[in-house]
Amino acid sequence: MATTSGTVEFRGPLGGREFTRAVLRWAEKFRRDLPWRSTRDPWAVLVSEVMLQQTQVNRVTVKYREFLDHWPTPRDLAHAELSELLKFWGGLGYPRRARNLHQTARQITSLYQGKVPRDLDQLLELPGIGPYTARAVMVFAFEIQTGVVDTNVGRLLARWHGYSLRPKNAQEIADQLVAPGQSWEWNQGLFDLAATLCTKRNPRCENCPVNAWCAWQGTGKDPADGSAGVSRRQRPFHGSDRQARGRLLSALTQGPVTTAEAAEVMELAEQQFRATQLVDDLRNEGLITLRGETLLLGDLVQ
Repeated sequence: MATTSGTVEFRGPLGGREFTRAVLRWAEKFRRDLPWRSTRDPWAVLVSEVMLQQTQVNRVTVKYREFLDHWPTPRDLAHAELSELLKFWGGLGYPRRARNLHQTARQITSLYQGKVPRDLDQLLELPGIGPYTARAVMVFAFEIQTGVVDTNVGRLLARWHGYSLRPKNAQEIADQLVAPGQSWEWNQGLFDLAATLCTKRNPRCENCPVNAWCAWQGTGKDPADGSAGVSRRQRPFHGSDRQARGRLLSALTQGPVTTAEAAEVMELAEQQFRATQLVDDLRNEGLITLRGETLLLGDLVQ
C-alpha cells in the first residue's frame, strides 16, 4: 500500500507477528548449509557476495575456500598482483568483478587500516560495491538491522505485495519487514525461501510457509515480472562479446598473446574490427596490458 508521501508499506497481517514467526520457523528448519554462513568476518562475507554475483552457488563454494586460503585479509589481496587474482578467478565469470575486488582490497587497506567498513556510504564508495552488496555486508557481517534486496528477494516482495515495485519501494519494504534483532536470520531465510520454493519458474506455493499472506499465490500474471530487483533474461552467451573476451583472458592465463593472434584466439578472425574493439575495452578496464605488440594478463609484466 502506498502512502501519500510515496512510501510503500505493508499493513495488516503481512509483516505482522505471525507472518514473521512463520518465516523464521521455516528458515530455522530449512536453512542451507553454506560455507560463508559460518562466519561473521566482514572480508569473508564481502568476498562471498562478490563471487556470488550472477554465479551459481555450487561453482562458488570451492573457490571461496581457496580464495580465503590465498588472501585471508584485504591486505593480503592488496599486496598481490592483479594477474594472480585473474588467473584464480577462472570459472567465476565477469573478470571485472575480480579487478574491482582487487581495487577494493587496496582501498580498504589504504583508507580503513585493512578493516572492511560497516557504514553504508563508505561501503558504497568501494569499487564495484552497489546497494545490495553493501547491505549484505552490513547484515551478514555486522548484523545491522536492514533489508537485503537481490533478484530473488525482489521477486518475493513483488509477489507478496501483489504488483511491480520500484527499487526505492522494494528497499523500503525490505527494511520494514526485517525481524527485530534477527536481521541475519531473517535475510538468510528470505534468500532460501526464494531459492527453494518461490522460484522464478514453477514456484512451489503449496509448500510456502507464508502462502496465506501472499497477494499473488501463484495465480494470474506474475507481479515479479519486470519488478525492481528482478533480473531480466540475459542475451545468449554463445557468440557474445562476453564469450570472446573470456577466450582471450583464458588464453592469457597460460601466457602472452600477440595483438596479431588476438582475433584468432577470440574466434573472431573474420571480425577484426570487433576483436580490436574488445581488446581495447579489456585494456581500458585494466584486465590486460599491452607491451609492444604483446598482450599480458592484468598487470603482469614479464
